[in-house]
Amino acid sequence: MESMRPPPSPLVDSYVVPGDVVLDLSEMTNQTIKLGTGLRQECDTIQATSAGVLRLSKPNKYWVESSQKRYVPSVEDTILGVVVNTKPDNFLVDIKGPNVAFLPVLSFEGGTRRNIPKLRLVH
Repeated sequence: MESMRPPPSPLVDSYVVPGDVVLDLSEMTNQTIKLGTGLRQECDTIQATSAGVLRLSKPNKYWVESSQKRYVPSVEDTILGVVVNTKPDNFLVDIKGPNVAFLPVLSFEGGTRRNIPKLRLVH
């Protein structure tokens, strides 16, 4: 007897752009899927976050294949950066992305308005 599994996304091997809904999780009960680069979960849907071709490999691993070579930072990424400018309440850090990162002094452990961390600028 054949199991009743819904077919993979109709967009597999098609070009997707950021914001496209590529999977509806409400139709995929009791299935585990893995998300690769270029995809994110938003409630009961999986959306593309980069432009490229949606790919699927067994078992249920989806990703967006693109020719993009530049790093696009995401929330919760662990990064290494270089302090390029300091302000009274924040640091500007080059993380080799499209923009510099904004790092508040209060985000450091023990960092307060009176106890500001000392970071050297790279010239």
